[in-house]
Parts: sequence; structure tokens; C-alpha cells
Amino acid sequence: MPSNEPRIERDSLGEIEVPATALWGAQTQRAVNNFKFSALRMPPKFIAALGLIKQSAAAANEELGELDERRARAIRKASAEVAQGLHDAHFPVDVFQTGSGTSSNMNANEVIARLAGGYANGLEIHPNDHVNMGQSSNDVIPTAIHVSASLALKQQLLPALRELAETIEHKADEFGAVVKTGRTHLMDAMPLTIGQEFSAWRSQVLQCVDRLLETNSRLQEIAQGGTAVGTGVNAHPEFAARFAAILGELTGVGFHPSANFFRSLSSQDTAVELSGQLRIVAVCLTKISNDLRWMNSGPLAGLGEIHLPALQPGSSIMPGKVNPVIPEAVTMASAQVFGNDVTVTVAGQSGNFQLNVMLPVIAHALLQSIELMTNSALSLARTTIDRLRLDEQRIGLTVDRNPMLVTALSPVLGYERAAAIAHSARQQGRPILDVAVELTDLRREDLASLLDPARLTGARMPPREEG
Repeated sequence: MPSNEPRIERDSLGEIEVPATALWGAQTQRAVNNFKFSALRMPPKFIAALGLIKQSAAAANEELGELDERRARAIRKASAEVAQGLHDAHFPVDVFQTGSGTSSNMNANEVIARLAGGYANGLEIHPNDHVNMGQSSNDVIPTAIHVSASLALKQQLLPALRELAETIEHKADEFGAVVKTGRTHLMDAMPLTIGQEFSAWRSQVLQCVDRLLETNSRLQEIAQGGTAVGTGVNAHPEFAARFAAILGELTGVGFHPSANFFRSLSSQDTAVELSGQLRIVAVCLTKISNDLRWMNSGPLAGLGEIHLPALQPGSSIMPGKVNPVIPEAVTMASAQVFGNDVTVTVAGQSGNFQLNVMLPVIAHALLQSIELMTNSALSLARTTIDRLRLDEQRIGLTVDRNPMLVTALSPVLGYERAAAIAHSARQQGRPILDVAVELTDLRREDLASLLDPARLTGARMPPREEG
């Protein structure tokens, strides 16, 4: 029977008790004891990035003759398991820890060293001397931020946004010819088609994709190789290049060494840029969600242009009430992203001389925002937009009575006479056409042609954009 008694671990500060089954060591335990600020732990994708970094570093050091083959092989194996998420339970350090993220770096070093020691048949593998060879927390953590964020964009957010754009496009094609009342200032405006309205959403989403791709190119520039302050002390001169090449092979992403390690350690400008792009995604999805909520409002006293799927009862007291729950959830997720952007902005300015000292919270905020926007985009696409229905009868009634159709008469009658027709039609609750027939000398068929809502939309779609 294994003992449940804590074991004793040692580091440069002395002895400390560590849970018997924990893979971590003394420095991680000190962090657990010291940092009790929240229930938040470093995100799994960040831990996976640490695994990829340690795996690539071991391979690079072996190729450069700095690390023997037995230790390198064992470290690579253990690191790959960390990258696969097999040991996430052994990364207990709070997000709110030392600003360099040293505690999380040492957490990875200790877990990997303990695992690798078993794989190396008892050969000593030291967390600092071997797993952390040629590295510093000061370049590992900024690299982990870039790697985890870049991979999250590639694997999660960019595909989700493209799926949302494609879903919007399919709906635009399905309902594209339906003419509806346009609205500015929440007031009736000139008509447009559903396809034209939806094309704006799609274009917004694809612009988000373009912006993220631009930022992602800068995320692929990594700090690894700068070590403590950017000079590369204690790392092989060729370590940075070999490391980046191996990491690229493991991930399929073109990571490359920073053009200036001093910048990459002391600033987090690219992280701030990414946060700003994620804020724009949140703005975009909020706008789409609010449009959907307004269009779905009713069923009697609202606009009632569309019907969103009934996903759950909407009230504990009002039977039959159904609410637009997904758009509401998306707007709340977006609000969190706005808050995360403030956090990253404040953290980004905390580059004191040669090191930014708010790295862990930057990592947490960025990865949470990517996850929130990924799930928001997929939820809007799959459970909302793909399943919405039009109320064409109601849309048609509002178009026929839209007083702004009179805009088409301004070139013929002048602004003042056209305005008088609009006011009269609105006061009487009658179609513009009927009132215009009474108040002008124009033939009904000529007026009908001038006031035809479909003609007024231009009956054209903007060019298709690719994302």
C-alpha cells in the first residue's frame, strides 16, 4: 500500500513537505503555499505550450551536444505527455503568482524531471540543470504565451469564425431576396434585402479573421533564446534557431526567434495587440447578437421579423415565454472579453526594464478570451443563425407601410411634398402608395414603380469576401 504521508523535497531554501502522490517538487509546493489568491489555475493550453517548449528544448540541446541522449529522450517523452494534457492535475499554481511566471516554469520543470527520471531508469534528471537547460522563466513564459495563443487561434478561434461566416452566407443565400425595412437610429429607414443585411455580418466576421491572421504572424516571433535578460546567457549560440525549428516541426506553425530578445522579454506588445483584436471580435459578435435579439423581439409587441429556435423555457413565472438565450450569453461572454482587454492593457505596460512582471495574468486573460469567442461564434452559428426562421408575412406588412419609401419621391416631388406624404401616411396608418395616389397627380402604376421596395434595394449584393 502506498503511503499517504507527505514526502520531503529540497531546494535552495531547504526542506518542504510535498503531497506523496504529487509529481511536482519543492519550488512548486512553495508557490502553492504562498499564492492563495483564487481558484484560477494556468489554462490547459498554456500548460501544453510549456510541454512543447521543454520537448523542443531537450531536442535542441541534444542536437547541439549539450544534453546526453538518455536524458534528452526521457525529457522529450515526459514533456510530450505534458503537452498532451495527461498531467494537468499536477499544475496547481494560482494564476496570481510571481509576475515572471517562474512558479509555473518550475512546476513544469519539476513534473517533467520526476516523470523523466522514471523513464530514464533512475538516471538523475534535475529540473534546473537538465529540463531547464539553456532556458530562463523570463524567455519560457513569454514564449508559452505566444505559442499557446497562436495555436489556440489556429485550432479554435479562426475555424470558428470561418464557420460563422459560412453559416451567415448560407442563410443570406436562403433568404437573400426577401425585402425588409431598414433601420437607422432604431427608426424606419430605406428598405434592403435580408441578404444585404446578413452580408454586413459576414463581412464583419471575415475582417476579424483578417485582423487575427495579421497579429498571428507576430505571435510566431518567440522570445526563447533570450534567457535571463535578453543576452542569451547560458544558452548555446545556436539554441534559439534550433529550438524554433523543432517547435515548428512539432506544431506545424512557423515559429522563429525574435529579432530582438530584449524587446520580447521586456514588453508584451503583441499580446496587447492580440487582446485588442479579440476585443474587436467581441464587438462584432455583440453587434450581431443584438441585431438578432431586436429582430426576434415580440412575438406581438416587438419587431418579430425572425424566430430564433426555442432552446429552453424563458421564465419561471410566465408560461410559454421563450428568450433569445444564446445571443444573451454571447453578449455576456463579450463583456468578459472587454474586461480581459483592460487587464492585458494594464499588464502590458508593466515591463519594468528587462522583464514584464504580469505575464501569468496576460496568459490567462488571452486564452480565456479566445475560448469565449470561439464558443460564442460556434453557438451563434450552430444553434442560432443556422436555425432561425423568417416571418415573411410580418416583414412584408412593415415594408408596405414604411413611410421612408417616400424618399424615392423626393427627386420627383421635392423634399417638402414627399415629407408631407410620409407624415400623412404615418398618421393614417396607411401604405405610402395609397396616400401618394391621393396627394399627387402621378399615375398609380408610376408611383408603384417608384416606390417598389425591391427596386429601392438596388437588388444587388456586395462582392464576396474571402477570409
